[in-house]
Amino acid sequence: MTTRIDTRFAELKKHGRAAFITFLMAGDPDPATSLDIIKALPKAGADIIEIGMPFTDPMADGPAIQAAGLRALKAGMTLRKTLDLVRAFRKGDATTPLVLMGYYNPIYIYGVDRFLIDAKSAGVDGLIIVDLPPEEDTELCLPAMKAGLNFIRLATPTTDDKRLPAVLANTSGFVYYVSITGITGSASADTAVVGDAVARIKRHTKLPVCVGFG
Repeated sequence: MTTRIDTRFAELKKHGRAAFITFLMAGDPDPATSLDIIKALPKAGADIIEIGMPFTDPMADGPAIQAAGLRALKAGMTLRKTLDLVRAFRKGDATTPLVLMGYYNPIYIYGVDRFLIDAKSAGVDGLIIVDLPPEEDTELCLPAMKAGLNFIRLATPTTDDKRLPAVLANTSGFVYYVSITGITGSASADTAVVGDAVARIKRHTKLPVCVGFG
């Protein structure tokens, strides 16, 4: 099955350019403003939009994203309202890929089966769940793939050649390369080191490799 993410990368490949992927927190600073920002992103050049699912304990995130998540939660944002945000965006944009990024806890509480049905019908294309390793694929990754959603896995500077096949086994859409060791926004990535890492990952997969975190 071809997703919007697959289609977008195929288009980009035809034009010989990289994807510009943006991230914002759902509901920050409030749900209405958040929707306006998401609607404006494709016109501003975003090829794919990652939408953060606000969570009280975002262990992989630095101060900026933590603060955004807390503002969103304070404004009354929930996972259900995040899906409403996606639904509202889809009324005016049927092509821009949307990826939900965050942690497993809110999805677990929501109920995996119900979440996947609701996410798919809302217009979500993929998931990046930073705290679910390949060993837990039966929890969400495999059901998400069955539901027609891309499950995008993280590869990090500490993911060696021995570990990579496990990370890539059920990954689809693209591979998210974490360009620094640590939390989001805590350092700038060294482009030479990142270039080598991306080349190494590409030797193991035909999927596009996208770079973030730095």
